[in-house]
Amino acid sequence: MAASDFSTTLWVDQSPLEAFNAINNVRGWWSEEIEGDSDKLNDEFDYHFVDVHRCKMKLIEVIPGKKVVWLVLENYFKFTKDKNEWEGNKISFDIADVDGKTRIVFAHLGLVPEYECFEICRNAWTQYIQHSLASLISTGKGQPNASGKPTTADEERLSS
Repeated sequence: MAASDFSTTLWVDQSPLEAFNAINNVRGWWSEEIEGDSDKLNDEFDYHFVDVHRCKMKLIEVIPGKKVVWLVLENYFKFTKDKNEWEGNKISFDIADVDGKTRIVFAHLGLVPEYECFEICRNAWTQYIQHSLASLISTGKGQPNASGKPTTADEERLSS
């Protein structure tokens, strides 16, 4: 991971396997409108948020209780000059037991400050990881976007 790639760290009391299972439940923390499978090696799924953002992800590394890596196969942003800004990026979740707590290091490899979407994407990932995924892991209920309803202030602004 380059120093400028976006990353955030989440700590939870649940086991690494519980965290791993929640991460793979993409509908439970990112978007209820995910299409396709998202829990085993080579699965592909599509994400979309109204007409603002679409992407296709492929699971390229899956180690239960330890790691999940997605490859961005396709991406479209309505709000950037380079509509395909994320294509070829990797999104990783490194999971570890550290002194009885579970540490999840989320990294969007390739999401750098030079990207036009950097601020919006950083804010969205922070919301989805630190709040929605954390909630899904700890309570069984996340806060994914649903039926085009925005979860973040940027989603609200971009979809109106």
